[in-house]
Order: sequence, then structure tokens, then C-alpha cells
Amino acid sequence: MLTKYGIDNIIIFLIISLILIVIGIYVSKYWISFILISLGVLLTVFTFWFFRDPERNIPQEAKNDASLIISPADGKVVEVKQILENIFIKGPAVQISIFLSPLDVHVNRIPMSGIVRYFRYNPGKYIIANHPKSSELNEQTHIGVENSFGKIFFKQIVGVVARRLVWDIKEGDTVQVGNRFGMMKFGSRMDVFLPLGSDIKVEVGSRVYAAQTILGKIK
Repeated sequence: MLTKYGIDNIIIFLIISLILIVIGIYVSKYWISFILISLGVLLTVFTFWFFRDPERNIPQEAKNDASLIISPADGKVVEVKQILENIFIKGPAVQISIFLSPLDVHVNRIPMSGIVRYFRYNPGKYIIANHPKSSELNEQTHIGVENSFGKIFFKQIVGVVARRLVWDIKEGDTVQVGNRFGMMKFGSRMDVFLPLGSDIKVEVGSRVYAAQTILGKIK
């Protein structure tokens, strides 16, 4: 299944692929024809791979226990650290940073059921997404969700290649854990902030999957 968040890109990429292949078919020189057709085929394969949106089995325990936080993105955990989060949690927190390569699924999922109490879009720079400063300086969205167990805060962050964020939630929405809410295009980063004292289930180097991997439990 392809994601609805990438329909515009999918159409453009497939049109470009078709043009390259058609031109390649009619070019008389073999080597030029081979290059154009190969580029068209590769772009088609990349389009279907990057914009894939596989179904995920949300852990039953996360459905039953609203204090469990699941990963909002596929990728590799590059940071787990204590910080002072002053935007939404407004206090000591644990930051879990997930780096997405261009090969990862880029559709994002809601990490905790609750109500969206805070949403902001912040334009910014395009530092490589696995750099710690990207969390502060890059273009990003800020999303705060609250339920009866507490608050969590998370950010969609673009990277040096990713230049577009997509979302379909707003402040005041009621959201369910594991539901799709947006996409970060072409390599990016997701930061998740849990209140200090939460039971963290991942570490630096852990491989996580959106809507499947449990990041932690709010205590």
C-alpha cells in the first residue's frame, strides 16, 4: 500500500519515470537508451519503496494501557538523554531521538492515545538529521499529547535531504495510539520526550518500528 501523504510526489515521480523510459526506447544510441531506461526503472522502484505504507500490528498491551508509549517512526535510536523540556512537558524529561534513513518507512504514527494539547510548525534549517543540533535548529513540527497518565511531546524534524513535513492533526484532536498522522519525506528525525522517571525500553542503537516498538512507560 502507498501512503496518501505522498500522492503528489508519487504522480510526479512516475510521470518522470515514464518520460525517461519512453525517450530511452526511441533513442538510437544504445548506451544512452540503456541509461535513460535504467534511470526510469530505478526511479519507479524508489517511488514505490519510499512511499510504501505497510499495515502494522499495534501491541495489544499498548491498546489496553495508555501509559505505554510506542515509536512514532521507523529508524535507529541515536540519542537517549535527560533534558529540561520547556515547551510542553515543562520540566525534566527523557529525550529519545530516532534517525530515519531514506530506506525506512517514513509514515508517522501516534505514540500515545490522548488529546493533542499543543501543535506548532516551526520553519528552520536543514542540518543532517542525525546531528544533535538538528533537534533545535531544523524545520520541524511540535506535537504535545496528554492523557490521564501524563504528557508526552514529539517532533517531526527534516534533515539535509528531507525538505517537507506532512501532517493531518491539529490542537484539540483526540488521537489513538498507532494511528497514522503524517510523514517526513526523504530522510529525517523524530524526537520523543517522556517525563523523567518513565521506564525507558530502548537504548542508543536500538532499531524501532512505528506502531510496533514500545519506547517506554509513563510512571
